[in-house]
Amino acid sequence: MVKKISLNLDGAIGQINSVNPVFARHETFHPRFGWLKKGFDAAQKNSGIFLEDDAPIRLGVGKNMVNAIRYWCNAFKVLEDDMPTEFGKLILGDNGWDSFLEDPASLWLLHWNLLKPPCNATAWYFAFNIFRQFQFSQDEFFNALCDYKNTVASRIVESSVKKDVSCILRMYVEQAISKAGVSEDTLDCPFTELGIIHTAGDSRYYSFRVGAKGTLPPEIVVAACLEYASWVGREQRTISISRLLYNIGSPGMAFKLTESAICEAIERVERQFNSIALSESAGLIQFSYNSEPEQLANAILDNYYKGRSKGANNE
Repeated sequence: MVKKISLNLDGAIGQINSVNPVFARHETFHPRFGWLKKGFDAAQKNSGIFLEDDAPIRLGVGKNMVNAIRYWCNAFKVLEDDMPTEFGKLILGDNGWDSFLEDPASLWLLHWNLLKPPCNATAWYFAFNIFRQFQFSQDEFFNALCDYKNTVASRIVESSVKKDVSCILRMYVEQAISKAGVSEDTLDCPFTELGIIHTAGDSRYYSFRVGAKGTLPPEIVVAACLEYASWVGREQRTISISRLLYNIGSPGMAFKLTESAICEAIERVERQFNSIALSESAGLIQFSYNSEPEQLANAILDNYYKGRSKGANNE
């Protein structure tokens, strides 16, 4: 039986379905350089493009890749039901924040968008939110994901789970250069730049890299914190750092951050936005904000990208 899953994201994200049981819709292809922009632009002109007989010719890829581009554009929420979303327009539009995804920060933002509800990449949601092993083998990850799959979509075959496991590792793990060189798949996957999963000494084992990330700007972290707070905080204007760090669906889980990394990000953004603050009372560190959180998140992101654009123009 296949069902929508509403997991307890610290008391639940209201009635929002956290994750839909979607497996192996990517046709074994991880998202490649240029795919999201290609799919977004094509759908903006014609939302039915992916179903057209000549879609492979118009998109310049194979038929299976057309399906993969369609899946990833919807999974990252730059499209919804093949129509451009507001987020898609903000980031990939002709005058968007980063139309060609040249800034690694945009990959982090997309990573967050992939995982946030409603998530249509179940294995990815499991990997970053449910799976609590920081070091693991491919088999251990596969077995754990199969157990999870059996609780949410028992009819899904294990071969689909295996495809998802392989896709996640190819998508995020930066492969070491061997005598044979680096595979084309690795070279063509932008998300390896995040460095969030790496080989752990032995190439058969992998580890999540926990802590601050050099390519993850504080603005992306704080925007994600505000979005998460808007889902779980209801009318409250404060949320504990521990919830932002450890709860299912939180930025701390998605980005694999430490308490110091989240606090430092908030403190840095607080210097520019006095509508957010970090405080401590009775040993409990709290993040507070005095504006509508999702609007504030967009303002912080807009300020970041405008600053980036000015910096590039001054070079």
